[in-house]
Amino acid sequence: MLARKGLLPDGFLLTRLAEDQNQPNRSRFRSQRARFITKTGSCNVAHKNIREQGRFLQDVFTTMVDLKWQHSLLIFASAFICSWMLFAMIWWLLAFAHGDLEPRDPNGEPGPVPCVTAIHSFTSAFLFSIEVQVTIGFGGRMVTEECPLAITVLIVQNILGLIVNAVMLGCVFMKTAQANRRAETLIFSRNAVIAPRNGRPTFMFRVGDLRKSMIISATIQLQVIRRTVTAEGEVVPVCQLDIQVENPLRSNGIFLVSPLIISHTMERGSPLYELSAQSLSSEDLEIIVILEGVVETTGITMQARTSYTPEEILWGRRFVSIITEEDGRYCVDYSKFGNTVPVRMSCLSAKELDQTKGVQEGGSEVQLQGWGLVRAGRGGFRRGGRACDSSAPQPWYAQSETTEKEGQKKTVPLEVIGRHVEEDGLGDGLGDMSE
Repeated sequence: MLARKGLLPDGFLLTRLAEDQNQPNRSRFRSQRARFITKTGSCNVAHKNIREQGRFLQDVFTTMVDLKWQHSLLIFASAFICSWMLFAMIWWLLAFAHGDLEPRDPNGEPGPVPCVTAIHSFTSAFLFSIEVQVTIGFGGRMVTEECPLAITVLIVQNILGLIVNAVMLGCVFMKTAQANRRAETLIFSRNAVIAPRNGRPTFMFRVGDLRKSMIISATIQLQVIRRTVTAEGEVVPVCQLDIQVENPLRSNGIFLVSPLIISHTMERGSPLYELSAQSLSSEDLEIIVILEGVVETTGITMQARTSYTPEEILWGRRFVSIITEEDGRYCVDYSKFGNTVPVRMSCLSAKELDQTKGVQEGGSEVQLQGWGLVRAGRGGFRRGGRACDSSAPQPWYAQSETTEKEGQKKTVPLEVIGRHVEEDGLGDGLGDMSE
């Protein structure tokens, strides 16, 4: 649809079709897995067995705006037709009670002045009701001064007609100017990726705006929806956990002047900290993306939504660059908006990587701590402890002191050096005492 409107090039849609063909199995699993937010941003939740239906009538305006277009148009037409028919019946009853509907001889004496001229049947009363409410123009039909009740009915119909016009036109305007219409030109990448960034596994997706008008104060919010079980055994079917977007300011704010890659570092405290390449396919989770901001042209707050299921998250891939500089300005190639390239990445989760790194660092620390200062007697200390592997990094005091003597190297153990130092110190002390 966007390609027909000229908003997206054909290459963008061809790229999406090529991605779908490369992943035939993913589409099958995607159709079977339920999700809360669809790719278009609508909520995929069905509300059943609602007994308090009267609450919707307490907010009629919002209920009418939320209805589908066919239902809204049906209510729009029915509201005007019903009001015209109601007042047409009232005008016909007034004419009937006043005797205006009785036949008269055109050649005879004129009868009494009617309440409304030129009303001879219900059809003419219906036409007069339309003329009064829509103010098309009375023509041959008009209210006279004969019936005060007719004047009262005229006033009431005009007031109610204005109310019906305001409500119906307001509903149509709100439906056409809804904020989600602006979200139609905000696009998200069909797939999210997990790739290393700055040495850490990072969850990433791409978002772009097809319009030139900006989204003011745009913010990105990420949430993980998964099924969890508490320590007491309670099953929580919908557990929402916020994800911090990678932003030095920690504000989740973005400047959407060009397509951006939104990232989240899978570090300690992240809901994706224990996610690995093998557990990704079996995880029952859904990552929801919410973009909020103010439309620059209308000032209306808008919201765009999408979600990513495990089948739509690619492990070990990265988005290609789509921004180039040409003739002093930046150009965006939307045909490569969802293209990814493979990268070298471990299949372990961020937690397992931290544990592996901690074991390696912890092993070296244990070896370093083994060469500590040990009590040697007489107030002195000597170097000692268990031996380290030669392949491991050695501390400065584990290295042997070497002296050159006649072209040959002599190795002096640290034990000897410590003993010499101790004896020298003891000798100096005895010398001082002798003096």
